[in-house]
Amino acid sequence: MAACPGCEPSKKNVGKADFVVALAGNANVGKSTIFNELTGVDQIIGNWPGKTVERAEALLQHKGYRIKVVDLPGIYSFSTFSMEEIVSRDFIAIEKPAAVVNVIDATTLERNLFFTMQLLELNAPLIIALNQADLLEKRGVYINTKKLEKMLGVPVVLTSAISGKGISELTDKIIEVVKAKKKVNNKVRYGKEIEDRIKKLEKHFSKIKSGYHKRWIAIKLLEGDSEIKKLIRSKKAVSMAKKFSNELTKIHGHDSTVVITAERYHIADRIARHVQSISPRKYNISDIIDKIALHPVLGYFILVGVIVGLLVWTFVVGFKISLYLSNWLAILEQLSPVVQGSFLTILWNGAFTGFVAGVTLVIPYVLPFYLFLAFLEDSGYLTRISFMLDRGMHKLGLHGKAIIPLLLGYGCNVPACFSCRVMETPKQKFVSAFLVTLIPCTARTVVILGLVAAFINIQWALALFAFDILLIILLGMLAFRVVPGESVGLIMEMPNYHLPSFKVIFKQTWTRTKSLIWIVFPIYIIGSAALQVFYAAGLLDPINNLLKPITVSWLMLPSVVGILLIFGIVRKEMTILMLAVLFGTTNFLTILTPVQMIVLSLVTMIYIPCLATIFALAKEFGWKRAWLITIIEIAVAILIGGLAARVLPVFF
Repeated sequence: MAACPGCEPSKKNVGKADFVVALAGNANVGKSTIFNELTGVDQIIGNWPGKTVERAEALLQHKGYRIKVVDLPGIYSFSTFSMEEIVSRDFIAIEKPAAVVNVIDATTLERNLFFTMQLLELNAPLIIALNQADLLEKRGVYINTKKLEKMLGVPVVLTSAISGKGISELTDKIIEVVKAKKKVNNKVRYGKEIEDRIKKLEKHFSKIKSGYHKRWIAIKLLEGDSEIKKLIRSKKAVSMAKKFSNELTKIHGHDSTVVITAERYHIADRIARHVQSISPRKYNISDIIDKIALHPVLGYFILVGVIVGLLVWTFVVGFKISLYLSNWLAILEQLSPVVQGSFLTILWNGAFTGFVAGVTLVIPYVLPFYLFLAFLEDSGYLTRISFMLDRGMHKLGLHGKAIIPLLLGYGCNVPACFSCRVMETPKQKFVSAFLVTLIPCTARTVVILGLVAAFINIQWALALFAFDILLIILLGMLAFRVVPGESVGLIMEMPNYHLPSFKVIFKQTWTRTKSLIWIVFPIYIIGSAALQVFYAAGLLDPINNLLKPITVSWLMLPSVVGILLIFGIVRKEMTILMLAVLFGTTNFLTILTPVQMIVLSLVTMIYIPCLATIFALAKEFGWKRAWLITIIEIAVAILIGGLAARVLPVFF
């Protein structure tokens, strides 16, 4: 359904449009929600050409116009610290969308206007979507949009993304701006000493290699941006810029970059104070909740409680639902008309096993996990979790937002790998994905619980989970030092708490689940069928013998473990299922010693999660890096498993 009267969204021919509109703004300002409301369809997700940065676009039909809406990554500036910033900057400056909608969180107007200053420097055809103004009014603060329009020289529209208010007006304003084709009227000017030097520099830019506006180029040169210097052919202009930068430094006693940044904040502060009127502040429940949620002691108890609740659902309730589905699907398999003993039976059994693995993963574990996560995200609490864990994540070269993929990893490593896109730099994305694949997902948890907890005790099972966390910390610190590239800190606004929108939660859950289904089910079905055929043909026995030096000599396990680990590549709980099938018993104490159970569980927990995860890694980082992670984790699993086989007998 369209988000506004007359809108007829369509997924077809997204590339064919009358004009393109970009949505730009800080993170957590409601930009993606406005995107969904504008288009009325799910985001069409892809990557920017040659980049791992996510690109979302969709088509909007309104008043006879076909409008392609592109949702740019949420950023705070146009520096060169992250790929998201570079992608957004280049799209606006070089691709030149017909209009740029700058989504601003009205509750933090001054901070958001800092980014608006930079959009104006790019000479972008700007429209301000002043979002969450209704929340600001509850605090007794009102914004005069007419004054704001006059001071910025761009149109301003009030919106409420969560309720869809103002979306129709925003769409009308976009069409109005595009049809008018007015020259951009940037009324923002900096101090005289800066403006004089900007104007002098602009006169020397006769030949520029890109579509960047001259004013923006001049400002960047004054800031000493080394990348922008490459665009200027005039050595005289570069030399003059350096001279002017030194002059600004001498005048203000600070580096020219600091001077210009301070000027932006000064103007943003002046505009914010001028357009806002304050009346007695109303009761704000968010502030009261944060006194507890962000408390240095109580806050962490709440955080642990939320995460434990999430994992309890995954490992306890999800397991019971998965067991029920498995039993129901087993009855369905017995009703199959396929002739027993035929090749088709073998193929069908393998494919059906893969299908069952997919169903018993997505419905009981992933779907509820995504619902819970979307609830935390839309309520505003997930940002608090990221903030509180930020300092600890710095030890791994990451920041607080890394908790999102790490938490997802306990449900399933595949969506967790994709969610590493929330990290800012390529290095942080890759390190996050590496650590995510070490998280024991629900399938590996089944092995640990089914072997160690069931036949030894729960303490040894918990010890394996604790060891895994320690291993993640150690390997994360090592990866931070070894992997090339840069890591950036977390800059994140704290959105107000609010009652989550079920519409947003269900849409976000379905979007994430849908992308997982298209990857997991084909790989599970095809991979499981292929392994069933290989097993029936007796082709796995040679592999078993080939792996004996590792499985028998080093890991001190039965030789059949080679086959178990091969089947475990499709899905990890196949390890324990095949063990029962091959030996004809579920009393594993009759075929394995306690030490062997722990070693097998340990190796299963560490070595590469599953085939679907390998494909997910390849899609995000390329096959070279996917195989690198795979080989490293197999080597670490074998090394630690062999050492454990020699140390553990001391305790038994």
